Amino acid sequence: MKIAELGRSALQEIGAHRTRSAMTALSLSIGIAAMLFTFSQTAGMMKRYDDALRLAGPGRLVISPRRGYAGKGLSPGLTFSDAREIRLRYPELYMVSPRNSHYGLDGRLDSFKNGDLVGRGITPEWAKRDWVYTMRGRMLNERDLAESARVCVLVEAGSWIKKPFWAKYWPEQALTKHISRRDPLGRRILLGEHLFTVVGVLKEPPKDLDPRWFRTWGGSGQVLVPLTTLQRSLMPRYQKNPDVVEEIAVDTGDAETAAAYLRRIKVLLLARHRGEEDFEIKDYREIMQSALKQMKEFVVSIMIIGLVAILASGIGIMNVTLATIFSRVKEIGIRRALGATRADIIWQFTSEAMMLGVLGGAGARRSASSASGRSRRARSACSRSARYTWAARC
Repeated sequence: MKIAELGRSALQEIGAHRTRSAMTALSLSIGIAAMLFTFSQTAGMMKRYDDALRLAGPGRLVISPRRGYAGKGLSPGLTFSDAREIRLRYPELYMVSPRNSHYGLDGRLDSFKNGDLVGRGITPEWAKRDWVYTMRGRMLNERDLAESARVCVLVEAGSWIKKPFWAKYWPEQALTKHISRRDPLGRRILLGEHLFTVVGVLKEPPKDLDPRWFRTWGGSGQVLVPLTTLQRSLMPRYQKNPDVVEEIAVDTGDAETAAAYLRRIKVLLLARHRGEEDFEIKDYREIMQSALKQMKEFVVSIMIIGLVAILASGIGIMNVTLATIFSRVKEIGIRRALGATRADIIWQFTSEAMMLGVLGGAGARRSASSASGRSRRARSACSRSARYTWAARC
């Protein structure tokens, strides 16, 4: 039998049982689409993992208070003084960046008024890593830190290039909405009970292009201030020790030296904390790998769904083929009587099964092509954004 006749016969049979054929092709499309989605997510996940590690630094260590630790009253906790001692003892470290935050901060700028801002106390070394911003104005400097200057940098949250359906339940930050329409540089903003001068604005990249995996919650907006200013002017009154920090980020500058400095810093902090190990030091790569493991579990679950869908569609095609054979026994007998061979009969029904598979694969390919086009546009926009970001920073 000629190929053209096989194709025409297969299409006629599929058209005669449209509902059954459509359901089978749909099941196959779902399975193939799930598999393609799994592979694309895996590739994207590894790309984001590499980008996040590059931004974080090759020898990143994160020092934070130990959760659930019942102190003996000997240690003052993790403090800014600890960060200073680490920097003094190991000046060769690329970065030592302590940070503290005040959540639920009251802020007023012109007509803007909000009581859910996040004030983040940082040092100038904060900008050495995780830099994904475009900047207007200037960043906080050592003089601001030494003088506890009442200056601040506002963070404008990124929008979306391709806004997902669930993003409508994620409202735009109130501070971002205000400063995106008005230039706040040089203006005065009331934070708590003190007036600050806005010296800079940092704009984040679009949310769907941001390579950072661990973006901290920003409430209705983020305001960066010198850490010493936060300690003196903005810390809540219930805070007994204003020198306490919530995290010290350290970057050795080399992944091979991270383990050695982890041990050295641990010994140093144990001595400063009078033997109390009320802190924990983690290698940032371990944190990332833990998040990567969770993502892989999600990907595996999607892959299993895809395999089940493909198996179900294969069974559906088999059932369609068997039903077709039993319903066309007379036709098969007549064709054999007219000289058709066993191979001709087998190819006739095989072509119908192949045609169903092609239709299901075409539907999945169309969905994948659409997603790939969006991904290429996003990567192109990300490349342009990255070039602009680094140019602005330099």
